[in-house]
Amino acid sequence: MPEFAASQVPQRRLALPEWRRIALVVALAAAAAAAFYPMSHNTYIELFGETLFVGVLLLAAYTGAGAWKQNLAPRWVVQLLAVAVAAPIGPLVVQLLTAGGDFSAFVASKGHVRGYVMVTLGAMVIGIMVALGALFRERNASARALLLQFQLERETLQRQAADARLKLMTAQIQPHFLLNTLANVQELVESGSPRAAPVFRSLIAYFRAAMPQLQQEDATLADEDRLVQAYLELMHMRMPDRLSYSVRIGDEVKSLRFPPMALLTLVENAIEHGVDPACEPAHVEVGARRDGSSAIHLWVSDTGVGMSEHAGPGTGLANLEARLQAAFGTGAKVELSEVQPHGVRADIRLRVQKDV
Repeated sequence: MPEFAASQVPQRRLALPEWRRIALVVALAAAAAAAFYPMSHNTYIELFGETLFVGVLLLAAYTGAGAWKQNLAPRWVVQLLAVAVAAPIGPLVVQLLTAGGDFSAFVASKGHVRGYVMVTLGAMVIGIMVALGALFRERNASARALLLQFQLERETLQRQAADARLKLMTAQIQPHFLLNTLANVQELVESGSPRAAPVFRSLIAYFRAAMPQLQQEDATLADEDRLVQAYLELMHMRMPDRLSYSVRIGDEVKSLRFPPMALLTLVENAIEHGVDPACEPAHVEVGARRDGSSAIHLWVSDTGVGMSEHAGPGTGLANLEARLQAAFGTGAKVELSEVQPHGVRADIRLRVQKDV
């Protein structure tokens, strides 16, 4: 006999019989009355009333034993014992009532005794079989409920882990971003450039606008658009003769939630590794648009010096791809390619919900 998960079945469900169980008892009583009718001198209605009374008594014993809080035996054992005990009691009550409550008259009547034995055996067999079926269904329902609960808890833990990983990676980007920007200002100050003062003022204004985004958990591409434009304007003031830029973020994607400073990371790379080392003027292009119903395409390209033969995969790009995958799933990709005659292009491709 299998061990039933008694503790997993809600007590509320055990306290009262369910309507479908009552309906099953009525149907079984009708069928049993039809089966006993050819062997009895009673009418079908009398037999139906007798079997229905016995069936309801068995059901009450089953549900009552299931709701009984005890530690003597497993719940399913107590429920089967309750059905086995109720099976002879119900028919006895019925036979005594038909015999006018006289037990001696009941025992002396062969017809009443034969009917009692017949109904008791039928109640015992049918009652225990139905009880076993109900117990197996309860066990399966408990197993399904546990599985659903486990899946829900696992999804919750996975989401919490992804959020924690995203916050950690964002925290790793902040010092890198601050140090790069301050280094640009330091270079102007140390070189005695007359542009140092206006650039420094622009930097302060830029930080005032950018700092709230460092801790913003619901940043969008519109926020990233403003941040990238402010950063490129700052770099343009530092290199007015060598840097031009364009930013085209489509209105249809500006409401998309986007990891803060993720696009800015590519723009910083374009300035640091493409435009800064170049002797000729360079152009930086930033864009984003929706490709189809669920695909988003973002890109950052520059016409700087291009990729170095000795350059390896940078920590910043690996971090960026990990952040995007944490936010959009494993389908998020960052691809680098060369721009002819010189330069580098970074493409980000994402899959998002259609209603974003």
